[in-house]
Amino acid sequence: MKTELGGDLSGGLRVRAAQYVRMSTEHQKYSTENQAEIIARYAQGRGFEIVRTYADEGKSGLRLDGREALQRLIADVQAGRADFTAILVYDVSRWGRFQDADEGAYYEFLCREAGITIHYCAEQFENDGSLSATIIKSMKRAMAGEYSRELSVKVFTGQCRLINLGFRQGGPAGFGLRRQLVDEQRRPKALLDRGEHKSLQTDRVVLVPGPSEEVEVVQRIYRMFVLHRRSEREIALLLNGEGVLTDLGRAWTRGTVHQVLTNEKYVGNNVYNRVSFKLKKRRVVNEPEQWVRAEGAFEAIVDPDFFLAARRIIEERSRRFTDAELLERLTDLLAQKGCLSGLIIDEREDMPSSSTYRHRFGSLVRAYQMVGYASSRDYRYLETNRALRLLHPQVVEQTIASIEALGAGVRVDPVTDLLTINEEFSASLAIVRCARTTAGGCRWKIRLDTSLRPDITIVARMDAANAQVQDYYLLPWIDLGVAARLRLSEENGVFLDAYRFDTLDPFFQLTRRASLKSAA
Repeated sequence: MKTELGGDLSGGLRVRAAQYVRMSTEHQKYSTENQAEIIARYAQGRGFEIVRTYADEGKSGLRLDGREALQRLIADVQAGRADFTAILVYDVSRWGRFQDADEGAYYEFLCREAGITIHYCAEQFENDGSLSATIIKSMKRAMAGEYSRELSVKVFTGQCRLINLGFRQGGPAGFGLRRQLVDEQRRPKALLDRGEHKSLQTDRVVLVPGPSEEVEVVQRIYRMFVLHRRSEREIALLLNGEGVLTDLGRAWTRGTVHQVLTNEKYVGNNVYNRVSFKLKKRRVVNEPEQWVRAEGAFEAIVDPDFFLAARRIIEERSRRFTDAELLERLTDLLAQKGCLSGLIIDEREDMPSSSTYRHRFGSLVRAYQMVGYASSRDYRYLETNRALRLLHPQVVEQTIASIEALGAGVRVDPVTDLLTINEEFSASLAIVRCARTTAGGCRWKIRLDTSLRPDITIVARMDAANAQVQDYYLLPWIDLGVAARLRLSEENGVFLDAYRFDTLDPFFQLTRRASLKSAA
């Protein structure tokens, strides 16, 4: 005897099926094991043989992004690699809680087009394409999405309440601070290390001052910025020169110093909802009036007067000038000095920075032209070099993050930016601008660092407009170090172009750590 939707119940050939299971968190009521148990009973009763399992554990059902198992399932179906003719899922919500109900229907449609049916094992309807099943399934999809929306509102409301009560809601403590676990009566229990989380529902987390030496560094940062008028970059260089590392064990940058100077947690304020990422949609930077703030929630490690003074300096420095005001100030400066340059602009205390002009008008040269100043020299290469110098630390930080995401360790020399990976090999990164020849061709000049002698030099080659990275060369010292200087054109022959790659993925694969099994 055969069932209408399943296989042979009389002991004959059973229908090959795959099962898909998903849970959002480890604490979810229906774990993947429980789902698999219900699916197994369904398969046994309907004549299915489960030959493959796709499991997304700890994955939200709001989007396809991040759900590698479901992506792999759909890819196998579309590529014809599926060795099954049915997919068994616990219920409609496990397939997804997509905010657009049609998205879940679309992925099911892709499977059906390939001749593979989907069965929702715990639902009270048969997914047979009938009118009643279609209506119920559409309603279930909408309800699954609505459940996530309602839950998001409830969670956000609860988090706001905890913020107002003075409890920390996620995120690292930051340099100079530590996360303290407290019970429901606010009695201290233990300090949490990075990556550790509370285990009891009634426990909460607050911020407390960290080691005295870190607190002193934070206070020094404010004194240097407010009293001595040191810039963030100057402060970072000074701290790196002293061997002081951030809370992540990395060298200081302008950005990390700026974070210390602008975060209200250092004066004891608990601030939440500065950035929203609700329902897995795009991140949104909220206006200050949307922030949730509890003042005096934690013990301050910075004097409020210093914090307010630092804020005034930063706000004045970044005050929004109109284009007309910027050009008026630049015209006055030209009348006084008789010439213009980035250095002349930055040395003037009552002037916006040269980067402000560069950002607003596209380049300093363009701003000069708008006030009638035409230099006898072509300074565009200076603009490009300045932009590349600003780009370099960003590319280094992104590279380090990608390496660490693969489980590798990276040590960075704060002076030379030389990367030592897994204590096994070294690498340096150079960004090379494109220069035009008189004939209109592109050339890139590379100078290998003979003093550092890195095992691999990563060369990021800019495009013709010097607007973005075009490709990468991974140059091994053992092969090319003797050359010291290289001159690349658009085509360089197999000897050099064998080291060319469109992305840094091949380099990242070199850094990946792999576990080795012992041989018997």
